[in-house]
Amino acid sequence: MLKHPAAPSSQSAVNVRTFVTPRGLTVWLVESYAVPVVSLEFAMRGGAAQDDPAKAGVGMMLASLLDEGAGDLDSQAFQRALDEKAIEISFRNDREHMAGRVRTLAKNLDRAAELLRLALNAPRFDEEPFLRVREHANARLRHDVNDPGSVAARSWRAGAFPGHPYGQPAEGTLETLAAIERADIAAAAARRIARDRLVIAVVGAIDEDGAAALVDKAFADLPARADLAPIPAATFSGLGRTDVVTLDVPQSTIRFGRPGLTRDDPDFIASLVAAHVLGGHGNMTSRLFREVREKRGLAYTVFGAFYALDHGGFFYGGTTTKNERAKESFDVSAAEIRDVAVNGLGEEELEKGKTYLIGSYPLRFDTSAKIASQLAQIQLEGRAPDWLVERNRLIGAVSLADVKRAAARAFGDGALFTTVVGKPEGF
Repeated sequence: MLKHPAAPSSQSAVNVRTFVTPRGLTVWLVESYAVPVVSLEFAMRGGAAQDDPAKAGVGMMLASLLDEGAGDLDSQAFQRALDEKAIEISFRNDREHMAGRVRTLAKNLDRAAELLRLALNAPRFDEEPFLRVREHANARLRHDVNDPGSVAARSWRAGAFPGHPYGQPAEGTLETLAAIERADIAAAAARRIARDRLVIAVVGAIDEDGAAALVDKAFADLPARADLAPIPAATFSGLGRTDVVTLDVPQSTIRFGRPGLTRDDPDFIASLVAAHVLGGHGNMTSRLFREVREKRGLAYTVFGAFYALDHGGFFYGGTTTKNERAKESFDVSAAEIRDVAVNGLGEEELEKGKTYLIGSYPLRFDTSAKIASQLAQIQLEGRAPDWLVERNRLIGAVSLADVKRAAARAFGDGALFTTVVGKPEGF
């Protein structure tokens, strides 16, 4: 008999039900029979933040190798088993989580569950795929050495969070990847893959009993507890400083940021609204877009947004422009950030920003895979299913006074830590 916790306090936009399987795993389920497909998304806390700095990239390699052979199936046999039933299984390593995704026809659920169980419980980490995956990662790093965007992002993180896991490269370096051995991958799997930090979402043509059977088969035999190192709160460094990384390219790539509010801060939602109006991704009416691109033609694109991680939040933005106009582009962006910090937003731009954030939210739920991904993320953030309704209610309730207070707290005096990659003039 399945055990059901209390129902959410408000009706979910996608009718989420939560239940506990016979073997004690919590599942968020959305039934949808429009097509005979099931999507499963899961995540375990850990991720790149758990990497030893001397072997940064081990988590990335672990995620890359989980579908490269398991149990009695080597890499080619495992891939053939997936292809025979048109099953999609993939894994990824984020900053704070290792996650995975399964997509399959409902009639092939048993085989999909068995292959996922093997990948998580009995990965092989054979020599050939280990060397191949590492060389692929090395090739990407060699390419990134001359990619201004990659160099800027990596340099900015290292400067903003020195000595903290948030500052080290999740993908590793040529030196740290060379230090990683197969035994390190196996040790990382033993420490990180477990049930206690696991979140699961299932969406598609499946009922509670079917979802419970799928989840228990795939996950219930995992170790009960992960062995994770504690991660300290992230302290932001470098405010007011600009680091220039010289690269012989015709354009300068600029990345800037400052500390932000944490996810549980009462002003967090209002700060997200302020950041969207200021420079949200995809917001072609944002202040930064208008001032940097439309009025002055300084750059093709410019952005700025708040990011909330488990151990700290930050504002992060940037643009790419001609070397001779790099300082002007930065100064215009910084001036807009200071203006929002001091004066908040206007009534019209606030209402337009809220309308966009509320109206675009359903686009995150237009496929079963997207729904499962969003439900897993909501669980990682420690929220209940009614967040699907509560999120838009909170955004709709943000007032001019709220956003001015939140912007003043989040942007402070407007000081930024900035990294510029290229041959910029004026810095």
